[in-house]
Amino acid sequence: MSAPNILLVDDEPSVLRYTKTLLEIENYHVETAGSGEEALQRMTRGPAPNLIVLDMVMPGMDGLQTLENYKKLHPEQKVVMISCVNDTNRVVQAIKLGASDYVTKPFLSQQFQGAIRKALSTAILNSSSPAQAPAKGSELVDDLDDDFFFLAASPAMKQIRAQAALIAKVNVPVLLLGESGVGKEILARLIHKMSIRAHRPMAKVNCAALPADLLESELFGYEAGAFTGANKSKPGKFEMAHKGTILLDEIGEMSAPLQAKLLHVLQDGSFSRLGGRANVTVDARVLAATNIDVKKAIAERRLREDLYYRLNAFTVTVPPLRERREEIPILLRYYMNNLARQFGKNALPISDKLVQECMRYAWPGNLRELGNLVKRYLVLEDENQVLDELQTKSKDGSVEDGASSSGHGGLKALVRSLKDDAEAREIQRALDDSNWNRKVAAMDLNISYKALLYKIKQHGLSPAGSRELSLRAKAN
Repeated sequence: MSAPNILLVDDEPSVLRYTKTLLEIENYHVETAGSGEEALQRMTRGPAPNLIVLDMVMPGMDGLQTLENYKKLHPEQKVVMISCVNDTNRVVQAIKLGASDYVTKPFLSQQFQGAIRKALSTAILNSSSPAQAPAKGSELVDDLDDDFFFLAASPAMKQIRAQAALIAKVNVPVLLLGESGVGKEILARLIHKMSIRAHRPMAKVNCAALPADLLESELFGYEAGAFTGANKSKPGKFEMAHKGTILLDEIGEMSAPLQAKLLHVLQDGSFSRLGGRANVTVDARVLAATNIDVKKAIAERRLREDLYYRLNAFTVTVPPLRERREEIPILLRYYMNNLARQFGKNALPISDKLVQECMRYAWPGNLRELGNLVKRYLVLEDENQVLDELQTKSKDGSVEDGASSSGHGGLKALVRSLKDDAEAREIQRALDDSNWNRKVAAMDLNISYKALLYKIKQHGLSPAGSRELSLRAKAN
């Protein structure tokens, strides 16, 4: 195999010579350019190199502008950024533009060579492997705390993992978007594990699970006497995550007053406990996750726009399982092995028939639903029962091929549509009767609070939706 070609771009001749020597010691074929403009000319007149090593700060066309232009010519081009300035904003911008990695000058030879080898291995793999189902053993798996694991086998998830590795190094908030159950918490744990804060605590708060007053005390703590029953002071999750990471799950369910207080914490890292007079200063990296439509939530004033832009230093959208079906066989295997170990049981075989049925199913509950299915199979030890369950769900319209996706589902589709409309009207009634107090509405409907939140999202309900549902009922 011929030596990989590397294009090295730096405006300082001495640095250019030194870095070129480091690369040639490893038997790479190295071309050099003294500016972004010169490098772009090289890109247009010859074949693309295997890797570009690009200085961030240069006169004229700087590194970020050059990177942006490179990506227009060759979107798949692998680029490692180097810079003597550890500017968080520039680093984040480079990652958004598609940089594969970055190294801060002055760098150690071992650190630099590691970044080069990592980027080249990905570049060569991508150039030689057509898009197809992942080969056995090609997946990337990170074992996390509490029996969680992050699996990347599809191109989309491998890209997300690469982004996580880069953004983990930069102390900025990260917004994680995606449907319920796609693995946003798992991605948050991965970012924490890859960061320099990995040895410190990671706290998690579900903003949808608690009423506003309890959520405030959970986040920020309280002093003795702050309210009835507060016999002694208690630190909140932000203090517990000092020097570590805090995950704010379901951030879109946080009340407006709490959003304002959170914005203040993000701005200057300080807050006061409930009933407290002194400010508490913390250094906690904030990761926020939500499955809401962010633009719609901002337009409806359910999410503060200034808070969104503060959290949105970097955004990662995790695709649903139905958009990365090639991972399903691998996930089945990993879930089976992990859960069998947890339950102290022997792993059960996963037949081709079960895999095929899982590949057909649309998985509206994503990874959470898949994990629960494996759990039921492990407990019941009856594959036929699990298959019957999947096939029943598929017939009810959770499969994305065949008649159900064509819009001509016949009588069953009509019955399902009427059932959904009736369910939506009943939920809207309970919400309106309780003045959109979702806890009261959940009790009225005799379902769990989280189930109600899922149904609200599923049917697209909102305080303004009563009239629309009423009109639809009359039309039917």
